[in-house]
Amino acid sequence: MTTAVLCSVWGFMLLTRAALKLQAEFIPVFVCSAIGCWVYFCGLAGYLFQGSVVLLITGMVLFFINIIPVIRQRGYGQFRPSLFQVAFVVGSLLFFRLLIADKLIHYDNFSHWAIVVKQMLITDSFPDAGSSLIDFKNYPLGTSSFIYFICRFAGNAQEIMVTAQGILIFSCFYAVFGIVKEKGRFLLYAFLAGGCAVLSVFNITIRISNLLVDFLLPIYTLVLFAVAYWYRGEVKKACIAVVPVAGFLMIIKNTGIIFAGIGLVYLVYIWISHKDKDFWKNGAAVFFSVLGAFIPYVLWTLHMAWRFQGVENKFEISGDSVGSLSAGKSGEEIGQIVSLFIRSVFDLSSRPAIGVLGFHVAAIFASVLGFVLMKKSWKLWKALIALDVVLVCYYLGILGLYIFSMPLDEALRLAGFERYASSIVILFGGGLVLCAAVDIETSFYYKGNVIPAYKAFKSVQSKDRYQKGIIIFSALAVSLLMSEYNGMKSIQKNYKKTLPYKVYEVTGDRWPYGGKVDESRYLLYASDTDGQVTDYYLQYIAKYMLYAANVDGICAFYEDNMENLLSGYDSLVMVESDREAKYLLKKHFNVSGEEGIYQVVRSEGGVSLVKELPLNEKVSR
Repeated sequence: MTTAVLCSVWGFMLLTRAALKLQAEFIPVFVCSAIGCWVYFCGLAGYLFQGSVVLLITGMVLFFINIIPVIRQRGYGQFRPSLFQVAFVVGSLLFFRLLIADKLIHYDNFSHWAIVVKQMLITDSFPDAGSSLIDFKNYPLGTSSFIYFICRFAGNAQEIMVTAQGILIFSCFYAVFGIVKEKGRFLLYAFLAGGCAVLSVFNITIRISNLLVDFLLPIYTLVLFAVAYWYRGEVKKACIAVVPVAGFLMIIKNTGIIFAGIGLVYLVYIWISHKDKDFWKNGAAVFFSVLGAFIPYVLWTLHMAWRFQGVENKFEISGDSVGSLSAGKSGEEIGQIVSLFIRSVFDLSSRPAIGVLGFHVAAIFASVLGFVLMKKSWKLWKALIALDVVLVCYYLGILGLYIFSMPLDEALRLAGFERYASSIVILFGGGLVLCAAVDIETSFYYKGNVIPAYKAFKSVQSKDRYQKGIIIFSALAVSLLMSEYNGMKSIQKNYKKTLPYKVYEVTGDRWPYGGKVDESRYLLYASDTDGQVTDYYLQYIAKYMLYAANVDGICAFYEDNMENLLSGYDSLVMVESDREAKYLLKKHFNVSGEEGIYQVVRSEGGVSLVKELPLNEKVSR
């Protein structure tokens, strides 16, 4: 079925190319976003599976309708991939080779992103107010819908989930290169590749081998920038291309509306700054495209209001909390939050602060260099000012989140700050890279699209600088991407040392037929290394693996209370064991205490434990 999914997606790409005549680089992200929105709409309507089947079949039909004439006429022989396309495909395949063998590790995969996808795949429906497995029910289901579509037909393994999200990420990066007008200027591709590779540095805390969306938010916004700029002379086509991309961005995460808003504001700017005879018609197109982009977000808001009444959600800001200025926090606590926030923003030992400073220095230096050496007044400094405004507003928004919405214990330690800050730094740096690429393109003495390649340089010296630039930026891109690749490979190599692997070895990854949540009560035992029990990491992993709602964790037994403690559970899961635990379990229940699942048997005589067979022995029998 994996082939069927690929053919279906390809079919929609062929339709988009034929019907809308979009720039080739924009087609993958346009189609993937449209697929995500369609599945999302079907999920809201209660037809998640049926809508996905219709989508799959329609895409396959489109594929064969478009591909059969090409085969008959042997039109495939006319396809001549460019050097950039070959390099992008080869580089992407290297990363997909890792993603297709990857496993989930990050905390938030199990607390929300992965468990939501798993429940959707098991039940073929969106989580509802009674979904006991889902703690944070107000998170939109944009990426979850796209991942569901891929996994529904290609397989439900963790590797497929990660690969599905990888498709979104790499389609965004491919779209960023669509801003290049002079396709023969490989320097522009090398420069953008180097810039995108630098952006990956600020995603190092989570990398791309997980289902977290903090990296998707800024790169989706960069796609909006690229699309709006490319079609600045065809505003109506820009509006068509933007609608599914911006609409999908708004349902990637709650903060997606902020990032989409930034991209849509740029679209409005493009419309206003490029006045022509169709100015007001283009304005109407912009207006309706913005309205269309908001439809997924509005439907999610209505869905939450109708289906989740009375359900408390994480990071929900109420009118009372904003009006009171305290939000349950004292003035002293707010002062501590603000003080820590300011120190964190300007802490030059942190990755986001280094990024902001580095991009400022690079942009100012490049602007001065362009003016002094090439006598060109680049627009980079204008982009720097605009993005600085975005940066300041975003940081103020994060501060408001900590004060008015986030629980006190998380706010006092600025939980997730580096991840939130890295998202805006990626957008900040990416916006500058895009603008710099355009400035470089407009600085060439001859236009490559109208001048033969051997005449495309003013002098031998300029050609030499051009070639050296390609080497430098290509080397930067390759070295940084190989660092990312090796980092992912290292994480993958050490997977067997992680807590998710240890839990999986004991419990397996359970996908119950019929979608019924396991109502048994589980008590998990493991060490509290790095706070893995007290911060609920162990429990979230167990919820995902067992597909069970009633899960508790413990890191030590108290001998006087052991029997009373275990009497409240149906199973004891020993994820990690130690000498003391083995001694107490042997003494009181005559079991080894080794890693495994022990069934709790209650009787008049008290409580006893019976170790269940390992999963591999159950299967063999």
